[in-house]
Amino acid sequence: MGCMFSHLAAKFAFFPPSPPTYHVTKTHDGKLTAVSSSTSSTFPAAGDASLDVRVVKTRRGNKVIAFYLRNPNARLTLLYSHGNAADLGQLFDLFLQLKVNLRVNLMGYDYSGYGASTGKPSEYNTYADIEAVYECLQTEYGVGQEDLILYGQSVGSGPTLHLASKLPRLRGVVLHSGILSGLRVLCHVKFKFCCDIYSNINKIKKVKCPVLVIHGTEDDVVNWLHGNRLWKMAKEPYEPLWIKGGGHCNLEIYPEYIRHLYRFIQDMENTTTKSRLKKIWQELRRRDESKGCCSFRLCRPKCTRCPKPSCDCSCGCCKWSCPSLKGCFSCWRREGETRGGTTMAKSEG
Repeated sequence: MGCMFSHLAAKFAFFPPSPPTYHVTKTHDGKLTAVSSSTSSTFPAAGDASLDVRVVKTRRGNKVIAFYLRNPNARLTLLYSHGNAADLGQLFDLFLQLKVNLRVNLMGYDYSGYGASTGKPSEYNTYADIEAVYECLQTEYGVGQEDLILYGQSVGSGPTLHLASKLPRLRGVVLHSGILSGLRVLCHVKFKFCCDIYSNINKIKKVKCPVLVIHGTEDDVVNWLHGNRLWKMAKEPYEPLWIKGGGHCNLEIYPEYIRHLYRFIQDMENTTTKSRLKKIWQELRRRDESKGCCSFRLCRPKCTRCPKPSCDCSCGCCKWSCPSLKGCFSCWRREGETRGGTTMAKSEG
């Protein structure tokens, strides 16, 4: 029963365009080029240096197609994992806009079984796909995780969070209409099942970089509550973008989409290790204060010299974020020395 449920979920998760909207050919000098399946091609002419078409082999034996769009003014690279019912041919115009407006290099790829990529679409194939494309970015373009932002739209949030959970020095993550898990989209379940796919609800907790969540409030495919919960569960959440009236596949047409995304990219460019740690510390303080009590349960002795703690706790404890904690440490040290000296005097006597 579990396997059948998992197979059903997998079938609902993947809808590759049929036929593909593009195909890949070789030029006379052996270079790869993309050709649109429609009469009006949106791809650059063969040999254009702004676009590299690559075939990347995965550890599961499939060959996936990847487009690398180069921006000479870029400081960061965006690795884009798309959603359902789309392939690189349909997304190329969007990639061009993101490359120019966000001032980034951009790598987009088709999952196994999508576009001109070989194999069949599945959860674990998409994991192998994004791993292989990331390795290509490292080896062929010299992109380290410190200069990389992962972008996942809808189902693409699955491979995005899979890779993000494995890269501790990643610069940032964008979840666009992201899902909590496959079954939670299909059945709105609130429990964990072994047959579930794309368990983002668990992997988001392992991501150690800023996470921007973008979601439409009128999304009738993936409810807004998915994005809201992913944002709340992120260790380092960035200010989210809830697009009022936005659906599942039209968020890019709203002006605030590109404005907010641009601000996120700029903040990631200006982020240093020191500033990131400061933001994490501020967020932890904010969360502790909202709880109204110390998550570390640090209880201090009564002391007339220390101001009253700002938290309201039945145990009389004081949070890490409490301004009076420094004074309390001093009191603990003085009282400890006094008690230690008294004890020592008694033992010597």
